[in-house]
Amino acid sequence: MNRIEAVNDFVIKFANVNGSGSASANELFAKAILRMGVPVSPRNIFPSNIQGLPTWYEVRVSEQGWLGRRGGIDMMVAMNPQTWKADVAELEPGGYLFYDSTRPLPPSAFRDDIHVIGMPLTEICNAAYQDPRQRQLFKNIVYVGALSVLLGIDPAEIEKLFAEQFRGKEKLLDSNVRALQLGRNFAQEHLDADRVGIKVERSNQVGDRIFVDGNTAAGMGCVWGGATVSGWYPITPSTSVPEAFEKYCAKLRIDPETGKKNYAIVQAEDELAAIGVVIGAAWNGARAFTATSGPGVSLMTEFLGLAYFAEIPVTLINVQRGGPSTGMPTRTQQADLLACAYASHGDTKHVMLLPQDPAECFEHAATALDLADRLQTPVFVMTDLDIGMNQRLCDPFKWDDSRQLDRGKVMTAEELEAGKDFGRYKDVDGDGIPWRTYPGTHPTKGAYFTRGTTRDAYARYSEAGPDYLYNVQRLLKKFATAAKLVPQPILTEADRPTRLGVIYFGSTSPSMEEALGKLAGTGIHLDALRLRAFPFSKSVRDFISLHDAVFVVEQNRDAQMRSLLINELDVNPAQLVPILHYDGTPITARYITSAITDAVHAMAVLPAYPRANMVTGTAQRGSAAAMAAMAHLKHPD
Repeated sequence: MNRIEAVNDFVIKFANVNGSGSASANELFAKAILRMGVPVSPRNIFPSNIQGLPTWYEVRVSEQGWLGRRGGIDMMVAMNPQTWKADVAELEPGGYLFYDSTRPLPPSAFRDDIHVIGMPLTEICNAAYQDPRQRQLFKNIVYVGALSVLLGIDPAEIEKLFAEQFRGKEKLLDSNVRALQLGRNFAQEHLDADRVGIKVERSNQVGDRIFVDGNTAAGMGCVWGGATVSGWYPITPSTSVPEAFEKYCAKLRIDPETGKKNYAIVQAEDELAAIGVVIGAAWNGARAFTATSGPGVSLMTEFLGLAYFAEIPVTLINVQRGGPSTGMPTRTQQADLLACAYASHGDTKHVMLLPQDPAECFEHAATALDLADRLQTPVFVMTDLDIGMNQRLCDPFKWDDSRQLDRGKVMTAEELEAGKDFGRYKDVDGDGIPWRTYPGTHPTKGAYFTRGTTRDAYARYSEAGPDYLYNVQRLLKKFATAAKLVPQPILTEADRPTRLGVIYFGSTSPSMEEALGKLAGTGIHLDALRLRAFPFSKSVRDFISLHDAVFVVEQNRDAQMRSLLINELDVNPAQLVPILHYDGTPITARYITSAITDAVHAMAVLPAYPRANMVTGTAQRGSAAAMAAMAHLKHPD
């Protein structure tokens, strides 16, 4: 029988029961490999109940540094009888099944094309421990010990992690080391490590990168970005954003002389109240943010419309999950794009930033606070569960200590005293952004009435049509200004001229980057554009117009980013080919590669590419050449 053989390049998946204590042991496994200098990318796939349902922990080991999901499993650690059949089926041919063999299983439970490694974990733990809870918890450490022998993981790295985790708690440290050694001893005496063809060897490919989750990074970004107020309501998967904010504020926002807090965190009674806190704080001049997920955004939309029309800075970090309704609280999607871009009734358009990893979560959270002040409008940071709750290798966070907070157009008491004209909703220089004042700036000047109803340029109540038109058209002008201020898209050109392009964003990025290389290896070359913000810059329209077909890769059912591109850029829908993934798991490089390959071959067999679908004359002239090139592509094995 063939077997998978690889060094520092495999995928291992742990199938456990939620509440069994497996998550910390599985994380320990991933971090030990990381400490050996080999990049890893773990993903925790867990249910939304407290305990009892299946949970999985998938670890991508890749010396090349690929951090997206690859697709396929090389080793399955099957600890959950409820999911046994599906877990075994997921293994690649020639892969490895590690399981608890305390109770014998019939031959029909296995596959003929995989390698089976049984270890009586329950029996070992029952003999070593009397307490039922200890038996359950330490079983996880025992299998980590066994895997360290089978895969060649240095146990010293695991013990160092124990020492860090249980510093000052020697009793816990000693018991975990003992459980680790139990697993190692059994594997060395009874299991043949040479039967396993996937191994870990020391390397030096991690470099200076850090290992952190996106929610922690976003919370830190809010601290560095100058936020002093957070109003929030707990919701999976965003709760750890304000928790991280509070953690770092407690270290960095305490007055050294008085010991008083220089920040306020309000856990409100619901999401509507939470964003009300943020709007009130921001109207008073504080930098404020909230964090939530899709259902929270739904509740916040009326207040978002107020902030948009009254022009109050709001930063909202949306850690997206599966929907609609309660949906899949512990699964990932990119399905709130339209809800956030046009949140609230009437004609509204909101700025969205699209980070790809924790480093950009940090950067974009701070940038969002600047943009919200500069533009006097709500700004969304659109992360998701995959980025937010899973630890990821990324570049160290960067911060320029000379960077000044951008508070935008704020009129001072001196300017008011000097007679400067103050019209709260007056466009004075063509960018659509008016001047504002903070409450109490001047005893007699600069005051205005904030309302959600229409008004004239000087904030005086008015239902006159021209006044309304002036305001809503000015808001469009402001949105056009925003397109120049937001993080710009990043272009990666193919290594040869091509009429095919791909647009992607956010958490699809690591898998997309890997897929680009795989596709090029089969003769499908794509220019790639990673979006980092909405509204779109002119370069996005240009990119689309220069290609006959552009694939849009996203994780939702209804091709929401594609809809935004069509709606905002007025491009021909036929040019944009949706590549959609929305089962709640992070998209894989294999899925992208297969979907784009199938789409390219479908294009190649068309009788003729419809010239009416081309946006420009240049695109029309390139169409025939592009189709001829695609006709010669071979489908990969």
